[in-house]
Amino acid sequence: MTWPQVKRLVPLLLIILLHIGFIYVLLSGWLYQTEQALPKAEQGLPKEVFVSLITVDNTPEPMPPEPQPTPPKPVPVVKQTITPPPVIPVINRTPSEQAITTPPVPPQPPVPPQPAVAAPPEPVLSAPPMPAPPPPPSQPKTVSTGVEYLQAPVPEYPPLARRMGEEGRVTLRVLVNETGRPTRVDVQKTSGSPRLDEAARQAVLHAMFKPHIEDGRATTVYAIVPITFHLDN
Repeated sequence: MTWPQVKRLVPLLLIILLHIGFIYVLLSGWLYQTEQALPKAEQGLPKEVFVSLITVDNTPEPMPPEPQPTPPKPVPVVKQTITPPPVIPVINRTPSEQAITTPPVPPQPPVPPQPAVAAPPEPVLSAPPMPAPPPPPSQPKTVSTGVEYLQAPVPEYPPLARRMGEEGRVTLRVLVNETGRPTRVDVQKTSGSPRLDEAARQAVLHAMFKPHIEDGRATTVYAIVPITFHLDN
């Protein structure tokens, strides 16, 4: 029995002893004197005794858990490898009695030099002839007269050029395809005014030419088109 359990039982034993003494006193002396003081008619009657018992909780208190010891950390085991010392072979340089001796090789007679043979000449490979380049494409024919329109150009006089009094004649070089459409318009001779040149070029781009027929078929030609700007028109 441990000491904490003994400490819990001491108060319980004291209480039991006090009750026993109290009961004994009541039964031995005090009750006897009281019985003598009562009349004889009541002495033979049993007496009522009130006893109160105190119950003590004998449930032992839970013991605190004992601390678990910390397990020791594992110590890594270092394996040591022992390298054996190198074995040095012992070479017996003493010739044995059973050694095989090779007879000396007799010298060979010198070989006479062979006459040099000239190698045959290598054939010369001639490169195949290069094909002739294709002829350059023919430039379209330039037509300066006889230009006909299906829709004549209608140039618009630039308002700024009219206010500034600009006028002149623009000569344009127009590339007309087989259908009569102008595909390219260049200024061959300027009028002296960039505004008039651009107005003439835009007018020709929106025109429609009659296809140029040569040898019974329509061909692409350059047409020379003059455009004149007058303030009176």
